[in-house]
Amino acid sequence: MSKTMLILYLLFGILVLIGFSKITGRVKLPPGIMAPEVPRQIDLDDRPSFQHQNSTITPLADFSLQAKVLSKKRYFWGRGARLAPYDLALGWQKMSDEAILEHFMISQSNRWYRWSAKKLPISKREVINSSANMHLIPADKDVAKNIRKIKIGQIISLQGYLVRVNSPSGWYWQSSMSRKDSGSNSCEVIFVTEFTAIETDKK
Repeated sequence: MSKTMLILYLLFGILVLIGFSKITGRVKLPPGIMAPEVPRQIDLDDRPSFQHQNSTITPLADFSLQAKVLSKKRYFWGRGARLAPYDLALGWQKMSDEAILEHFMISQSNRWYRWSAKKLPISKREVINSSANMHLIPADKDVAKNIRKIKIGQIISLQGYLVRVNSPSGWYWQSSMSRKDSGSNSCEVIFVTEFTAIETDKK
């Protein structure tokens, strides 16, 4: 392998490891709660399953929200990477306020969202209840494009379904059905039918 090719491979690897954060970019909004409402969820009992990318998708609830993008992570490998290439860590209510968020360090890896703060500006319970890591399954190419273009810091509107995913190999993904849980199995798995950025005045 030539020295030039080796350097290119190393640069690509570094970009993957940091989740293309430099390419994704960030948007800085003024202080204040930008997404005041909690996510909306209506549980479903008998919505039929359907096929998507060689997996069976079972809707569990109608789901929609407006939220601030706290972090964005692109996954290239592993189970679910083709189906849901992006995870977004999203915040609403006080977790959509820049004055609150400036106290936090936020990151994503291995399909988890992590946060830390030297001194919490709000309670730990409020952080848990007002933010979540969400695995996004785009319903079509337009939705996929909108998710890909979104920047950290923007406010988004999302509609779709909380779902269970079953693959032919036996692997499955089950969405959390609560915004009050944390830790293992607390992420939302969302089949996204609509995804847009909400225009907000910037600094």
